[in-house]
Amino acid sequence: MAIYRDRILKIDLTSGKAVTEGLPQEIKHRFIGGRGFGAWYLYKELRPGADPLAPDNKLLFLPGVLAGTVAPGFSRWIVVTKSPLTGCYARSVGGGKFGAAIKIAGYDFIVVEGRAERPVYVYIDKEGVKILDAGDLWGLDTQETQKNLWERHGRKTHIACIGPAGERLVRFAAIIHERRAAARCGVGTVMGAKNLKAIAVNIEGCAPPSLHDKDGFLKLVKEHNRVLKDHPRRKRLTALGTTSMTLRMHELGIFPVRNFQRGRLSGVQQIGAEAFSKLKVADYGCFACTTRCGNVFEVREGPYRGSRSEGPEYETIFAFGGEPENTDIGSLVAADDLCDRLGLDTISTGVTIGFLMELFDRGIVTSEELDGLEPRWGNHALILQLIEKIARREGVGQLLGEGVRRAAEAIGRGAERYAMHCKGLELPGYDPRAAKAHGLSYATSNIGGSHMYGYARQEISGATEPRPVDRLAEDGKGEIAGWNQIKKAREETGVLCNFADSGITPRLIGDLYVSATGVPEFGELDYLDRVGERIVALERSINVREGFRRRDDRLPERFLKEPLQEAGPSTGAVIEGFDRMLDDYYHFMGYDSNGVPTEEKLRELGLEEVAAELQRIGR
Repeated sequence: MAIYRDRILKIDLTSGKAVTEGLPQEIKHRFIGGRGFGAWYLYKELRPGADPLAPDNKLLFLPGVLAGTVAPGFSRWIVVTKSPLTGCYARSVGGGKFGAAIKIAGYDFIVVEGRAERPVYVYIDKEGVKILDAGDLWGLDTQETQKNLWERHGRKTHIACIGPAGERLVRFAAIIHERRAAARCGVGTVMGAKNLKAIAVNIEGCAPPSLHDKDGFLKLVKEHNRVLKDHPRRKRLTALGTTSMTLRMHELGIFPVRNFQRGRLSGVQQIGAEAFSKLKVADYGCFACTTRCGNVFEVREGPYRGSRSEGPEYETIFAFGGEPENTDIGSLVAADDLCDRLGLDTISTGVTIGFLMELFDRGIVTSEELDGLEPRWGNHALILQLIEKIARREGVGQLLGEGVRRAAEAIGRGAERYAMHCKGLELPGYDPRAAKAHGLSYATSNIGGSHMYGYARQEISGATEPRPVDRLAEDGKGEIAGWNQIKKAREETGVLCNFADSGITPRLIGDLYVSATGVPEFGELDYLDRVGERIVALERSINVREGFRRRDDRLPERFLKEPLQEAGPSTGAVIEGFDRMLDDYYHFMGYDSNGVPTEEKLRELGLEEVAAELQRIGR
């Protein structure tokens, strides 16, 4: 089967050995690539109940099926593991060139297990794999680490690494490649627990994957690029990145402010797209990218003069802008840069800081407990201080580095009420009361509170598939959330970028798959949907094995009991019928009333071995 390398690289850091394993034909057909391979392998190899920070946890780096080709938007990469933040299945997506590098180097994906006795990095080139000493890299930030490794191995080396946050096991540490992050779920924490500083892949002398029908594939790529070139969304993303979303979400009352208490931020224009456009100095694109959504900003005046970052994008503007009620644009660029260097998830970091500010505002914590700090709303200088403390686990950063769920449990005094998370994963920048399918997907997502597990474009941007919706209504949202999750899983067999699909149809994606692989079924939408559904069900089965049930598919109490305040057209919104929405979702997905995939559904999806195991453990 063309495009596949038929090699899984398995690295055991305990023994210091690296071996390759074959990739079964059946698995290619059933899961296609990317996230599908990740769910399959983790279910097969991870011991239920394993400590996420123990040597026997698995850490997978997975490109999509088309990675390393000229197809735009298909060379992103996924990290799959068991999360130290949530205790459940983790999937985190990164951009840049690292995914393409894995495929070009000759592997379908990489598995890391075990723990090195001392800090190491993995070096991969056309000659093979080496596990090398990283003692001199330990303690460096992510940009210094990459610079050092480029000096050693050349600029054709593509690197994924951790910063001080991962080394100190901050539970929401990121893995950084260039300036792009696989940030969610604490995947960098798992890397740090394995004493693995970096994976460096040198593609010099390596050949890209072969194609079943090269001429047909290139014709389809040309059509893909033509559609992107003329699409207004693509043009907006190239010019502004996702900064344009801030004012749009604010106008709808979806933009969370003050730890999801309200939907209005005074002076929000100061951190809108027009303000950021004045700071733009360059743009950046991932491997074979047409959209080039990466906007590079540089602060030219004020206390953060000289700060430069590829970002912030919308989620980071929310996390360090709306969440802590901050409109200092320079501090947002500085915070984004600092998180990239230290290796932190900006969403979890910002929401953790907003949580602390609300606790201080309500008198639940005092300055004496916080190293003498007074975390008041809008204090942007303090935000930068707290980022450093969290990444280095210093003072109050030791507690905050545990994430909001664990921090709230440790503080007590009712702090749990103000911890904005699902399954332990801090929530992104869309208030669930103002976009209810989006919120339901937060709750039911198998990785916790993620907007990208089942992005509700119907509510956020007016998409009409599978049907138009009223974002404030609750009826029918179970079907919408499930449909979106299956669609996303289907697309992540190729790890298709959310910003490279402007105007692109499922038919074109299927045709690309067929011309690359030679598998006719990959061009059938029903077949691809079934693969997506199989992936989501398998991910949920991983969580069921870990003890997750209906009680874990919850939203914070705030969204169920507190009407949204100061949110324009969304003012007064609250989720009244959450359990009914959850029942509708379970029915659509083929799960029982406790959120467990039924035996009938698993067998229908060709997951007979999973059905048998869940029966053995009593579901």
